[in-house]
Amino acid sequence: MADDFTERYGDLLAGSYDCVDRVVLNAFFPIGHNPGGFRSWWRRLHGGSDDQLDDTHLMRMAGRFARRVKAWAAANGVPVIFCTAGERKHLIAEQYLEENSVSPGVFLILVARAPASVWKVHRSARGVITRLEKKREHVYHYSFHIMDPVFGHLVIKMSGHPPFGAQVILNGHEYVAVAAQGEGIGFTKEGNCFTEIADPQRLARVADAWPRDAAIGRLGQVCDRWIYSACLCFGLDLDEQERSGFRYGYSVYQAEYSRNLLFKSGAQMEDLFDRILDRTRSRLDIPAIRTLFGLKTRPHRTRKAGPPAQEIVLEKPRYGLSWFRISFGRLQLKAYTKGEHVLRFEATVHNAKELRCRRSLDNFDQIIDRLAEMADRFAAALDCADIGFLPDGVLDELPLPAQAGARRIAGIDLNKPRIRAALAAALALAPAPGGFTAAEHAARVRQITGHDGYTIRQAAYDLRKLRGKQLVDKPGRTRRYHVPPPAARTISALLTLRDHVIAPILAGVRSPRMGRKPRIWTAADRDYETLRIGMQTLFQHVGIETQPAAA
Repeated sequence: MADDFTERYGDLLAGSYDCVDRVVLNAFFPIGHNPGGFRSWWRRLHGGSDDQLDDTHLMRMAGRFARRVKAWAAANGVPVIFCTAGERKHLIAEQYLEENSVSPGVFLILVARAPASVWKVHRSARGVITRLEKKREHVYHYSFHIMDPVFGHLVIKMSGHPPFGAQVILNGHEYVAVAAQGEGIGFTKEGNCFTEIADPQRLARVADAWPRDAAIGRLGQVCDRWIYSACLCFGLDLDEQERSGFRYGYSVYQAEYSRNLLFKSGAQMEDLFDRILDRTRSRLDIPAIRTLFGLKTRPHRTRKAGPPAQEIVLEKPRYGLSWFRISFGRLQLKAYTKGEHVLRFEATVHNAKELRCRRSLDNFDQIIDRLAEMADRFAAALDCADIGFLPDGVLDELPLPAQAGARRIAGIDLNKPRIRAALAAALALAPAPGGFTAAEHAARVRQITGHDGYTIRQAAYDLRKLRGKQLVDKPGRTRRYHVPPPAARTISALLTLRDHVIAPILAGVRSPRMGRKPRIWTAADRDYETLRIGMQTLFQHVGIETQPAAA
């Protein structure tokens, strides 16, 4: 999918592809999460009786799970590592894969304590069950690292306590890499990123097809392939699973979707991205831009022509990395460089509830479509904030009254700080995946100005004025506002003209001498100095006297 940013810099690209990244699925036993269902399942497991349903026997099941895991791992030569709080478990697995050759199946088990729901049984003095209480406690979780022939490296994290809640963690890049190898597409891969691709269009088609394939059953198949025979079997053997009717349901909990742009030159990519960050950080109200300085520099020349080697790169090259992210609740948008030549736009949902759609596995493709729309909107908003545009006559039309529906609305006066803050807040909220409300707009204005007196009612009035000038849109009967891409370009140009052109020039012409040149002297600083000198001459010709700045 081509967005404004990709089309603008398309001549610098060797290719691009969209891909699903990290996916986290919740695996749950549906009837095991309510008291009646759990008790019914226990009776099926123990021949129709719940006499042994108590805290002691539930703890014994967790202990049996732990003993079976250790015994099986010792018999099959699979390491079991107990991790402490703060350890990055994926780094442990990556290091193990670098140092060892693994075959399909479980190759590593990591154990750590984490919160989970466990059942507590309350009985009367006569031994009758009075209630079942679900409590959240820190218990041992077992992360089974599995090598699948289709999906590559995946992780199933399971609690040792019934009803054995689990999470399935996998990465779409692993699936695409296996599929690309099967189709003979040459590539070089670093981590979860393809840094060089022999045929980018073919690989992009493979990456686009995987959400649809996952939705029609492949994702559920790989979960069922391993969760019962390689994980749950330590708590319930296959006969107990069949007798008690224990079957998992799956729902999407977290998902990431990325748009990857492969530049021909890493140096060009770095210069371009740094320039865009410098221009857009204030316009999109980015809290912070982080820069991590790596150990290697990007190549300043393109590599020799020819298809790249079809291999997985095991070394970990590090480069200077600049990235930023914008969060809207549990939705997150991120832009950063990856490897030598890749610029990535990433959309992440940390809890699929935020998408306000069904989260079952059958709706996986719809969730990915929404994330793809988020990534597309983010890239377009970044391009609009970076490159502004002023239509003819817009400066003359802004102060004039306008019509918003049946109401006559006042015009927009850019000389008023309040309306400039309203425009800046609307531009900062332009990447919001589902639009923004008047309350969110008021909060952003208060954050920008630092004044708490701006109310929701004032925000609604200012937004009505922006709607009258087609700078903000509110489709249908919804209460959420959207900033169309052409309007975002106009707002960006207006704010840039007012804050970064007119104000600096008027401030600079009052001092005939600049003084000592600053240590950091950018191209924009040189442009300002040239304008300042030229404006001095222009003011002399048109007869405007400049007053020196007050001491």
